[in-house]
Amino acid sequence: MILPAPLTGVIPPVCTPLTPDREVDAPSLLRLVDHLVEAGVDALFVLGSSSEAAFLTDGQRRLVVETVVAHVGGQLPVLAGAIDMTTPRVLDHVRAVTAAGAAAVVVTAPFYARTHPAEIARHFRLVAADSPVPVVAYDIPAAVHTKLPTDVVLELAADRTICALKDSSGDLAAFRSVVSGARARPSLTGFGVLTGSEVVVDAAMAVGADGVVPGLANVDPHGYVRLHDLCRAADRDAARAEQERLCALFGMVGVGDPTRMGPSSSALGAFKAALHLRGIIACPATAAPQIPLSEAEVERVGKYLAAAGLL
Repeated sequence: MILPAPLTGVIPPVCTPLTPDREVDAPSLLRLVDHLVEAGVDALFVLGSSSEAAFLTDGQRRLVVETVVAHVGGQLPVLAGAIDMTTPRVLDHVRAVTAAGAAAVVVTAPFYARTHPAEIARHFRLVAADSPVPVVAYDIPAAVHTKLPTDVVLELAADRTICALKDSSGDLAAFRSVVSGARARPSLTGFGVLTGSEVVVDAAMAVGADGVVPGLANVDPHGYVRLHDLCRAADRDAARAEQERLCALFGMVGVGDPTRMGPSSSALGAFKAALHLRGIIACPATAAPQIPLSEAEVERVGKYLAAAGLL
């Protein structure tokens, strides 16, 4: 499917359901995709952070893309993460996910080795030169330890190296700089700027975001579609109320005890527990070495769902 320009709307970063022995649970993945499509989302992003892409084998990654692309049958674009440490490894993933049918690839800055902004720009240009589909830049400094500089993003957008930015930096001021910089340059027409935040979608849309890529949309895609539509309609009071409901629901990511697990185990465990409680996936397992939620923590997730009107 051809990617729209600019990339807009609600694009959930799709969770990867796993079986108890940590294999991809394809039937649950298809139920989750149907849940998202029925809610009216605009595209799907597989193999991102909420997909646990960093924990999946190459074979599992390819299976996820093939399963989702075949199931949606061109109804929606499927974006796929090609996330790895270095350019040659990213290009291996690009070849795999595009062969499986991805309409675009989502790429971070290189990581592990410390890089200069010139090397980051070169990385994206080398990837784009060998990619048969558009490249979306993924700014996630918490994971790759590098913030994509605004000038680099705008330079890469201007020469069509990247078609969009997914900003999961949590830096709304920097996000606004990219939006305003893109809008000020006629050469950047068609460049999409997407927020990866669950909790400031209304603010990001107010400063000109084209869309949103929130992990919590796995759990409540209808809520994010409503929020996006209210923002587009400039119904600020209703948008604020919906955003505040979603902010309260997002509190579930903190149910895990920080003395025994990291924030990723807590957040992804909560998303999967919520999907399991809602009857969408068969098993809430997260990939190793993440620590599973306890029964009491899962019970707390259920309370968040009930308070949000989702149980």
